Amino acid sequence: MTFDLILTGGQLLDGTGTPAVSADIGIVGERIEAIGNLSRAQARRVLPLRGLAVAPGFIDTHTHSEGVLLHDPQHACGLRQGITTEIVGLDGMSWAPLSPPNFRLYAGYLGGILGDPPCEMDTGSIAAVRAHYHRKVAVNLAWLVPHGAIRLEILGFRDLPLRGEALRAAGRMVRQGIEQGAVGFSTGAAYYPGYWADTRELVEVCRAVREAGGVYVNEPRVGTPERAFGGGGILEGLEIARQSGAPIHFAHLRTTEETAGRLKELTDPIDRSKDQGVDCTMDIYPYPSGSSIAISFLPGEMQEGGTDAILERLAEPGWRRALRDHLENRLFAPLDPVTFSYLPRNSHLEGKTLAEAARLRETSPAQTLCDLLLEEELRVGYVNAPPAIPALREAIDRDCLHLLARPDAMACSDITPLGSAPHPRCYGAFPRFLGRLRRQFGTLSLETMVQRMTDGPARRFGLTGRGRLQPGYFADLVVFDPDTVTDTATYEDPRQFPVGIHWVVVNGQVAVEGGRCTGVLAGQAVP
Repeated sequence: MTFDLILTGGQLLDGTGTPAVSADIGIVGERIEAIGNLSRAQARRVLPLRGLAVAPGFIDTHTHSEGVLLHDPQHACGLRQGITTEIVGLDGMSWAPLSPPNFRLYAGYLGGILGDPPCEMDTGSIAAVRAHYHRKVAVNLAWLVPHGAIRLEILGFRDLPLRGEALRAAGRMVRQGIEQGAVGFSTGAAYYPGYWADTRELVEVCRAVREAGGVYVNEPRVGTPERAFGGGGILEGLEIARQSGAPIHFAHLRTTEETAGRLKELTDPIDRSKDQGVDCTMDIYPYPSGSSIAISFLPGEMQEGGTDAILERLAEPGWRRALRDHLENRLFAPLDPVTFSYLPRNSHLEGKTLAEAARLRETSPAQTLCDLLLEEELRVGYVNAPPAIPALREAIDRDCLHLLARPDAMACSDITPLGSAPHPRCYGAFPRFLGRLRRQFGTLSLETMVQRMTDGPARRFGLTGRGRLQPGYFADLVVFDPDTVTDTATYEDPRQFPVGIHWVVVNGQVAVEGGRCTGVLAGQAVP
């Protein structure tokens, strides 16, 4: 037999957590054909690895890459981290399944995180949207059915209860999406129109998720406690899973500046529910702050009607006064420290805090935010500032590693790549875990950490034939130096690629060589 590609002389981390072994890997077409001593085998190409580590390609369980991939299918920020598969449709926010008018409305609403999709894009079903990416981008993509799209398609962008036949229709849409290849259903922390839902609605929809064999991915709700069991957060998600029977996966759990070092408070409710039969997993990215879209700061009454209605209110003096009052007096966190990551019409302000932008414009921070939302037609992304105290940042890093040490945890990046000043997680999450934090804290072995990035996510989300180095599996591979791999992206200079990742193979084709992208677009819609 002649192999298409042989990787020889590597230390194989097969994804299951077992100790590394020295062996060669032979690839034919898209799949691994053989593992062992292939020194006498023939191959069209041989990559000599000289002791470097070889792992299954990393599976990123939480990204927002579906927009940028349509304009930049090479996707270097993910691919050069060793990521070969990404899950999209997170936080209840994405474009399918939507009719053309609702797609146009929601595309405008989500422009600050997903960018501007092609106006002719078919988003009428999960099957249709998956086809826009299959063999056209550099990484594999798995989809979740987003709650916001379901609610928008059935009720419009309105604060109405989803009950009766409308609720049954939502369940049918979710089931159909999973039958067409989605791996589950997602809800978000504070994004409309999904934010108008109550726990009862989510329980009923998640019964359909269970029946279809999907996973419910929950970004714990922040706010609207009157609509949520237990006031929202993790407690609501666990109750939804308990009542519906759906397996639940919590999005990017971590401690914060206020809870650093108190990880047990976060995980105790989860462990109690697991003891009672709830099927629960989670993911985590290794940074002490997050990133989002500024439209989420607007109160519910201002969100009614969606994009055009919001823009009209932003231009009306009475609404603007009410919004400034809300921003200055009723938000749960101060706005001044947020840094703008994406302002397509005011790109000179990207990388500046809201307070700095306000000084430049000689207005208040609240007035500046209102103005920018209107000028940018809501396309405003931001990054939250990390804690100023180094000891707090280190405590949160340590918590991340302890959380990842749990067998029900896995790594993610939460890629939000728009603009010139994105969150550093977009370029550094996986190598930060794999290199910097693993070497600093020694909490996890290399084999265990790789399992959290590969086989664990593949099993959880039903990604058939991925996540392991095993004959018959797809040839998604990453080759790296365990001693030197690390992130270089920072909050101050985020668009910096990692070091120590030498090769990445996607479906049998070399996508990164010598730390540089090759231009190959071998990604598939999976599973």
